[in-house]
Amino acid sequence: MRVSVLGLGYVGCVSAACLARRGHQVVGVDVNQAKVDLVNAGRAPVVEERIGELVGEVVRSGALRATADVREAVLDSEVTLVCVGTPSEPNGSLCTTYLERVTEQIGAALAERDGRGGRQTVVYRSTMLPGTCLNLLVPILEKYVGGTAGVDFGVVVNPEFLREGTSVRDFFDPPKTVIGELDPASGEAVAALYDGLPGEVFRVPVPTAEAIKYADNAFHGLKIGFANELGAVCQALGVDSHQVMDVFLADRKLNVSPAYLRPGFAFGGSCLPKDLRSLVHAARRADVSVPILAHVLPSNSDHLQRAVDLVERTGKRRAGLLGLSFKPGTDDLRESPLVELAERLYGRGYDLRIHDANVSLSRLLGANREYIETRLPHLAQLLADSVSEVLEHAEVCLVGTRDPAVLSALPPAGEGPELIDLVHLPDAEARRAEQGYLGLAW
Repeated sequence: MRVSVLGLGYVGCVSAACLARRGHQVVGVDVNQAKVDLVNAGRAPVVEERIGELVGEVVRSGALRATADVREAVLDSEVTLVCVGTPSEPNGSLCTTYLERVTEQIGAALAERDGRGGRQTVVYRSTMLPGTCLNLLVPILEKYVGGTAGVDFGVVVNPEFLREGTSVRDFFDPPKTVIGELDPASGEAVAALYDGLPGEVFRVPVPTAEAIKYADNAFHGLKIGFANELGAVCQALGVDSHQVMDVFLADRKLNVSPAYLRPGFAFGGSCLPKDLRSLVHAARRADVSVPILAHVLPSNSDHLQRAVDLVERTGKRRAGLLGLSFKPGTDDLRESPLVELAERLYGRGYDLRIHDANVSLSRLLGANREYIETRLPHLAQLLADSVSEVLEHAEVCLVGTRDPAVLSALPPAGEGPELIDLVHLPDAEARRAEQGYLGLAW
């Protein structure tokens, strides 16, 4: 394919050279003439493992050249990759100035094509927040082209997962390929660029592709911060942190795994809150600052409050709650987030009914009974005998369990009380399209 790559920094230079190495005819574009001259001389404008020899090879073969002329490059290509920078503004917001400027130039060039040479696909590799492409960049393209995105030209968000220092290696052996497509034809054009590379290919909506890059980078930063904070606590307590993490990382069932990584409701139970509090307290006693660990419980509390906020937004006063125990299949109520949710709703004056098939006040014993009598002393009058009793009472009902008996009793989408989904119901996608459904973790 004929490909233009706009921006010859790390991402653009590596993408251009690697695509040329894969047999595509590539022209790189940059406003910096020095970078253009370096590429045309067969030299890389960035320092990176293997990039120097790769640029020299593909330039000598004629597969890669560079120019400062955006118009020329776009008119001479079928696919245009946008790899310009999106730096932070002083207030932390995303700077889209370069994206907007280059999108205007692409749009002006596409207007000249007027359908000649087949449909062009514009591919954004630059990191940008969800909504940037559809709400900001696509309108710019449509204004300049005088056509419709997805019809007259293609648009794709194709985030990169290239680590500086190993970018060339990562390009040819990616962890995944993400194609945020406006329409299937746009996605096909981009998929063809990477055909044959290893790793799973995900073809998703445009905003999903934009968000994935942020999910990755936020988690990477969180992992590093977590490891460093835990290391600092271990050091203060005289423990070998590397030995601790070696054992931690060996657990591929709960730790380095998909476990606990699905959006849903707040956590609770007899272990996680207690142990987090103890660890943070030990760090403070040792004068070790652990802002990540110290904010896990406040973050959890804020997420619980989001459920309360969703109820308040409905404006309804008769509420139902399906599920109460910390974990399905148990009657353990100690530090259950659903108990905390019920407490907040009851305290705000909601006419509340609760059903959990595993919770019977007469069977609660010991610490479990003591806990609920302290936190929710009116539980006996709130408990309902069945799911149907709760649904008949409620104008708005929170679903906090995936118990099959509860799921089978829920009314079809669009019927019954307004549902607030705390667990991502199996039919959540279908319910999203209906009125009377709110999801805490869509």
